[in-house]
Amino acid sequence: MIVAVVPVRNEEKRLKKTFKTLLSTPVKLIVAVINGSTDNSLLIAQQFQPRVLPIYFDEPLGIDVPRAIGAKIATDRGAKAVLFIDGDMDGDIGKDLCQLLNQVISCHHDISLTNCYPGLVSEDLSLLAAHLLKERRQLNQKIGLQSIGAASPCHGPHIVSRRFLDAIPLQDIAIPPVSLALAAKNRLRVNVGANVSHKDLGSPEKDQQHSQLIAETIIGDCIEALHAFRDEKRIRLRGQYEYNGYHSQRRWDILDKFIRNK
Repeated sequence: MIVAVVPVRNEEKRLKKTFKTLLSTPVKLIVAVINGSTDNSLLIAQQFQPRVLPIYFDEPLGIDVPRAIGAKIATDRGAKAVLFIDGDMDGDIGKDLCQLLNQVISCHHDISLTNCYPGLVSEDLSLLAAHLLKERRQLNQKIGLQSIGAASPCHGPHIVSRRFLDAIPLQDIAIPPVSLALAAKNRLRVNVGANVSHKDLGSPEKDQQHSQLIAETIIGDCIEALHAFRDEKRIRLRGQYEYNGYHSQRRWDILDKFIRNK
């Protein structure tokens, strides 16, 4: 069974389209991890039952933690592959999702990523985006994944195999670059299975403050990922600066409790 995990927080305007796109693919079950939502996202998810399984949390779980929650549910239900996609990605990307699925199901890769900046060079990007891509590319080079460029599970839809789910601790799925580094460390098969430009994913544009915090989060994740790859103490420091961003808002307490109780 192929399961899709969809983190959802106040996505009522885009969620229905995202579900319909997923249901046009071989995905059999969609786990919608609705957290901290104050809109109609839960009601929309309930309209798609039983193909959609809504998992509701009153509180926001923080960035990427819903992925780990969904991965736990998918694993317990015997999923042979899990597709991760955000609830606001309502672009016309059904064919691209099928390409990703094929890479794991038929081509036997363990994690297949989306390149969200195909054909772009640094001159086409903002300074912040170019810097972030450089950080991601450097991490991939240092962990032996030069072939995937700057692709990362922190950006864009991606799919993982059961082998990946069995090898990577669930808590580390909540820090996507760490999960990628551990996949490389465990010699899992990693590739880029789809090319979809960021604007075609359908996600709304965010303000500058959010973009800065996301960038700091991902840079910190990349620093931590390299330490994890090298079996070193995991820190998010470079020099005297700690890259936190949204990292401190990740609800490890809720995640740990959920894993234990399940």
